[in-house]
Amino acid sequence: MNSLSNRTAEEQFEYISKGAVEIIQADELRSRLAGAVQSGKPLRVKAGFDPTAPDIHLGHTVLIRKLKHFQDCGHTVIFLIGDFTALIGDPSGRNATRPPLSSEQIAQNAETYKKQVFKILDPGKTVIDYNSRWLGALRGEDWVRLCSRYTVSQMLEREDFHARFQKETPILLHELLYPLTQGYDSVALEADVELGGTDQKFNLLVGRELQRSYGQPPQIVLTMPLLEGIDGVQKMSKSLGNYVGIEESPNEMFGKIMSISDTLMFRYWELLTDASLQEIRKWRQEVNSGERHPMKLKVELAKRVISDFHSSAAAEKAGEEFTRVFSAKDVPTEMEVRRISRSPEKVRLPKWLAQLSLTASVNEANRLIEQGGVEINGVRASSVIAEFDLSHSGEFIIKVGKRRFLKLLVE
Repeated sequence: MNSLSNRTAEEQFEYISKGAVEIIQADELRSRLAGAVQSGKPLRVKAGFDPTAPDIHLGHTVLIRKLKHFQDCGHTVIFLIGDFTALIGDPSGRNATRPPLSSEQIAQNAETYKKQVFKILDPGKTVIDYNSRWLGALRGEDWVRLCSRYTVSQMLEREDFHARFQKETPILLHELLYPLTQGYDSVALEADVELGGTDQKFNLLVGRELQRSYGQPPQIVLTMPLLEGIDGVQKMSKSLGNYVGIEESPNEMFGKIMSISDTLMFRYWELLTDASLQEIRKWRQEVNSGERHPMKLKVELAKRVISDFHSSAAAEKAGEEFTRVFSAKDVPTEMEVRRISRSPEKVRLPKWLAQLSLTASVNEANRLIEQGGVEINGVRASSVIAEFDLSHSGEFIIKVGKRRFLKLLVE
């Protein structure tokens, strides 16, 4: 029996729409799901990911998990690696031109994406494709025809383009091609549904219009929220240091998730797990009434997320370690150890922490030191001008923030 028949069309719609910000059009999606159940022919569902960074973090997994929901319902999921569009650089949500990556960087990042995505998706049921396959094959006349299907004024309706135009901030011509190329992906793949973040709405709608102009049924657009980082303020981003990487150690992931606010915790439950909305509403009521302690619910969230990307055993071990280190104010039994040679020079601590990859940047190191978040052998670093003396042998336990520990052996 076809897996599509295991759920009714309405059950599929309820499962798929969980956490979605907008569905264009919801009635169309219901109709296509009903048609798929009746015919046994699965929908073609795509989401594109430009390999602009080597690692996937939890913010990326919001879309990947939604792909999994379609996959659970028996539909064909296409994980599209935008190796061609990455050469352009997605300008969505940006107030300046995004610097393009080299072909070599894109290829390397794409390989890591392929490995990491199968922590969520079923490799046997996932189609991986590259948009260079069709965009790279377009001839000059093909590009002219594609560009003739959209006007400059239509492009300037995009919020970020419009804002930059009003401020006389440069918009390079190749950036205007990005929505067209993403839209043409949907034509090439004959997509029934395309997923994207709320910042991608314009591009997704371009796909609908291009499909119409090429004589195809316009795709359903489903937008998902942009996941806030662990700071609870800005979108999760590696450059902002507020991310949780899916290939980070279980201990690191556990500590980061435990640092989020109680309010943000429920958003993470909704977007990063398969818990039902009914369950999440019940837990929220129990926390508000005092029946359930939010800390215990956050521990369960951390274990659930870590189990998805490591294992349940690793999640349990990370929970035990977190309790031991942060409840007992102890030093972890296992931590990274590095050996370096003695040096007659003193090094500025912020720069050195960044070089050791204990912080994402010198600015982050400065901020943490100012906030009292850096300790060396239990002594808090008190100034951003602090220096570290490497002229003597010794063992140093460096603590950065609440979770990062490094044992440094100077020999």
